[in-house]
Amino acid sequence: MSNNYDAEKETFMGVPRNKIPWWPTIDYEKCNFCLECAKFCPHDVYEETDDEKRKLIIKNPYNCVVFCRACTKACSLDALSFPDKREITKLIKELREK
Repeated sequence: MSNNYDAEKETFMGVPRNKIPWWPTIDYEKCNFCLECAKFCPHDVYEETDDEKRKLIIKNPYNCVVFCRACTKACSLDALSFPDKREITKLIKELREK
């Protein structure tokens, strides 16, 4: 997926992607900066920072495929977490009703 992904135009289940808060959170207490999640994810969600602290960030959160958690399988340290799927499903249903 390119950096030109337009979350305002893309939809998921009839809802604009930019209204759905689905992307990973990185627990920096657990992350050892192995970059396995970034290597695994084909959607350009992650980025390695170039500064002195070198860390992984969520560069393109809306590139993350809603309900995908596959990158967590690449992380042997459980440093990644996602929102509660039931809550996001509920939000999507509410947004569709509007």
